[in-house]
Amino acid sequence: MKIIITSIFVEDQEKALEFYTNTLGFVKKHDVPSGAHRWLTLVSSGEENGTELLLEPNVHPAAKEYQQKLFADGIPVTMFGVSDIEKEYKDLAEKGVAFTMKPTKMGDITIAVFDDTCGNLIQMIQQ
Repeated sequence: MKIIITSIFVEDQEKALEFYTNTLGFVKKHDVPSGAHRWLTLVSSGEENGTELLLEPNVHPAAKEYQQKLFADGIPVTMFGVSDIEKEYKDLAEKGVAFTMKPTKMGDITIAVFDDTCGNLIQMIQQ
């Protein structure tokens, strides 16, 4: 068994697509109409057959509440690995990405947290 798709709730799929592709560098894999919304997945650049990230609309009241409470409490919804967190931090900050935690060493790892502009906090980790 392996993870093939993971999802995050987003307030606006189009805005999320713009941020995750143009700002973070992910690549769109699937964009299929699904009722009033889309089945919209992304993959890491260079890993087109890797794990997909589903940008899932937060239209259900429970999804909205879950997303809002995590954000309000400062809890990231997922974690993305990077090889050079200081470089990623600098590059994203220059693009206007708002960080709630600058790169912080914690034992053998370094983490940082940023706002994805779509209702989520995302954690970066360098191991």
